[in-house]
Amino acid sequence: MSNATIQIEDRNGLAPIHERERIGAVVKAIVRTAEAWELTNAEAASLFDVPIATWSRMKAGTYRGVLDQDKVTRASLMVGMFKGLRLLFNGPLTYGWPKLANNGPQFKAQSPVEVMIAGGIPAMMNVRQHIDALRGGM
Repeated sequence: MSNATIQIEDRNGLAPIHERERIGAVVKAIVRTAEAWELTNAEAASLFDVPIATWSRMKAGTYRGVLDQDKVTRASLMVGMFKGLRLLFNGPLTYGWPKLANNGPQFKAQSPVEVMIAGGIPAMMNVRQHIDALRGGM
């Protein structure tokens, strides 16, 4: 995802995406993120909050739906975490960190992926902020 310059936000913030080309770019970025993090189909579908059948269409490049504000928010957070981890780590943690058990207070020996799946967008925002803080961005 070296060219992760996908514009997910418009002038008014996160908004649903209806344009086929933009949807394809966002879905491709999310699929590549899930692959880099070695998420199972169930984990990826849960994290993006779609049925596994929809996730399968996304992976196959045959998804024809729109991305509502919830999905755009999740995509923005995932791409931001992916980029933050690439800037923070050099080596196996770059892609492995999201699935490693973490003893930090917000993780309680769970992996960030487990915490995000259980907590939805608020948990995803917390993990994104945690990564930014580790990078010195907060």
